[in-house]
Amino acid sequence: MPVDLRPNAPHGAEPFLLRRPPNTPAWVAMYHSVENASEDPYRITVSPQRLDAQLRWLRRRGLRGVSMRELMEACARGEQRNLVGLTFDDGYRDFVEQALPVLRRHDCTATVFVLPGRLDGDNAWDPLGPRKPLLGADGIRHVAESGMEIASHGLTHVDLTLADDQLLRREVDDSRAKLSELTGAEVRGFCYPYGHVDERVVAAVRDAGYRYACAIDPGALRGPLALPRVHIGQGDTPPRLALKVWTNRLRGRAFDRAAVTG
Repeated sequence: MPVDLRPNAPHGAEPFLLRRPPNTPAWVAMYHSVENASEDPYRITVSPQRLDAQLRWLRRRGLRGVSMRELMEACARGEQRNLVGLTFDDGYRDFVEQALPVLRRHDCTATVFVLPGRLDGDNAWDPLGPRKPLLGADGIRHVAESGMEIASHGLTHVDLTLADDQLLRREVDDSRAKLSELTGAEVRGFCYPYGHVDERVVAAVRDAGYRYACAIDPGALRGPLALPRVHIGQGDTPPRLALKVWTNRLRGRAFDRAAVTG
């Protein structure tokens, strides 16, 4: 059966890959910064217009973007069929002005992975490209009060697989404590900086009390502390987004109820 990937294909010719098959496992979208950027060497930025188009694509197919907390709770009940996890790494300040209005427009929620050791700082870990300001304490509280989930991306965005045991504990444990104090709520989630993770890092995250943790491609690691995600960028138009989601499912990067229960 030929697959019609034309962006303006007639409704009756909608390709099968745009339709969500029954009993499809949940999947998680990975975003970073949302703004109109002229420089983006790491492909971490989407424009508000592109985000709007991507969320509209989801909603037209009966899907709703939700925070990881909501998705994990739904997966535990076996009710994740019409949900997609939305995550935003690094806690960029543009989330408040650019992403939040778009999420609200489409009745979506999201998880924002922030860095309590870099409040009001910038993405100093990226040697190339423009400096992007990060959320401060007030911004993080505002995001939480807006119905989004706040979770940890570590303290300062270091590769935890290269950290010694003391630094690893500080990045994992202290970030959770600081965010809990800042928001007044339990911090359930963690996101591995750079997506890098190994068994030692997973053990540290588990011991710190996190309920789930997101990577990019965790390889052989499985379970709620090694969840895969699909990178979403500015080039992901609806047809390309559909193809990317389908391809990643075929590669086994979606996760199901077994994954979230360990």
